[in-house]
Parts: sequence; structure tokens; C-alpha cells
Amino acid sequence: MYGEDVLAGNWRRRKVTPEVDAEPDLVVEDADSGFCGAVVGFEMGAVVLEDRFGKRRNFPLLPAAFLLDGQPVTLRKPAAAPAQQTRTRTASGSVAVQGVTARVARASRIWVEGIHDAALVERIWGDDLRIEGVVVEPLNGIDELEQEVAAFGPGPRSRLGVLVDHLVPGSKESRIVSRVTSPHVLVTGHPYVDIWQAVKPAAIGIRAWPVVPPGRPWKEGICAALGVAEPADMWRTILKTVGSYKDVETPLINSMERLIDFVTVESD
Repeated sequence: MYGEDVLAGNWRRRKVTPEVDAEPDLVVEDADSGFCGAVVGFEMGAVVLEDRFGKRRNFPLLPAAFLLDGQPVTLRKPAAAPAQQTRTRTASGSVAVQGVTARVARASRIWVEGIHDAALVERIWGDDLRIEGVVVEPLNGIDELEQEVAAFGPGPRSRLGVLVDHLVPGSKESRIVSRVTSPHVLVTGHPYVDIWQAVKPAAIGIRAWPVVPPGRPWKEGICAALGVAEPADMWRTILKTVGSYKDVETPLINSMERLIDFVTVESD
């Protein structure tokens, strides 16, 4: 009368936990302790996770022991990569050129505001810049930009590209930049207060960059909000999380690509 028994069959079948290769930089959370970090290696059969502050812990590869995007997973050690694997893309996303030595430096230059800017540019665009023979030089801020440009003496064969932080309408930076009028100089920038903020929050394991109240030094406020003692420690954490252009915001990428194109134009 009622047909098949509704309780017949394997109705208590357990949900299968997916297995995921523990590839380098994969960010997972240990389900028991709540420790969240990126995969940095393996030791004694355990996976090594490193959190955004550089702290490392080892965890055994137990079934359903980790959370990936909030869902339980079982991590497994990935198979060994094939030998002699050739990288086909640079960190900037351009096609990698194999067997080419760095070009002799051009007279043209790219200037950035400080050493952190220079380090981040090197991390992403270093391969491209060496092939093109472009040197990146850090300034100590841009307050004296007009005088620095005049001293450099830009021309058709010695172009100058300048990357500026917080280049938004009405800012101090925009007023300084407006005084540089040479056709052989291109100034581009991004809207972020500091080059740190041009790194995507997800790359360093946070939801968003903290808001720093006006009047407080920005880097100091960021460190306080994230519980980091020194800006130097915070910067090391930020830089080592950046592996490619995918880890930084689009305005920075667009600005750097424009600068590289500008200073590598071949003049007659």
C-alpha cells in the first residue's frame, strides 16, 4: 500500500570530506585550534602553517582536520612537481623570456616614493624591468619633486616615470605633481595612503585594512590595530605574502604598466 520502505537503503551515508593538495601559500584554518595560516612546507609528515605575523605551527594531516573557506577538508601532501619545470609567466603576468640577460641600464628612470615602494615593485615587475634595462630609484617622499625633476634633466632619451602614493584630487600630492610639466615626465599614482594599502587585504589574511583616525601616523595606526609591535615587522609580513600582480590592487598595476611603457619608448 505504501510502496518501498522509506528507511531502506544507506540513508545515513556520511558526507564525504573533499581532499585538497596542500600547495604552497594555500590558506587554511586548523579546525580544533582555530590557527589560520598559509602552507609553507612539511615536517615529519605534518603540514607547516604560517600566520600573517610569521608564527609557524605544525599540524598532522588528519581527516577533516582543516577548514578551507569555512568548509571541512582533508589536506594531503601534493605529488612532487615534474623536474625542470619552466616558468612561463613573470610575477607581473607577462610572458617570461628564457635565457636573456639583463639589458644595460637606460638613461630613463622610474622613481618611487620610498624603499618599501621599490621593494614591492621589484617583487612584481623586477624581471620585466631588468630585461628592459629600467632602474627604479626610491625618493625620500615627493615634497621636493619639482626640484628633483629639474636636477635630473629629463629629455627624449632620458624619460622619467614617477609613481606617487595617495594621488587623488585635492590632495597635497596632486598639488605637488601639478607643478611638473615636462613632456618627458609621466607621473602616475594610486589612491592608497601608503604602498602597504595597495596590497590586497586577503593576501595577508585580513578582511580589510584597518581605518586609522586622522592625525595618527598611518603605519603606526595599522600596526596597533593588527597587534604588531614594529612597522618593520609588519612590512616583512606584507612583502613575503606578495607573489604576483594578483596580490595587489588594480590601480597600482595600471600605474606601473603605464610607467614602464612610457620610459621604454624608443626615441629616434
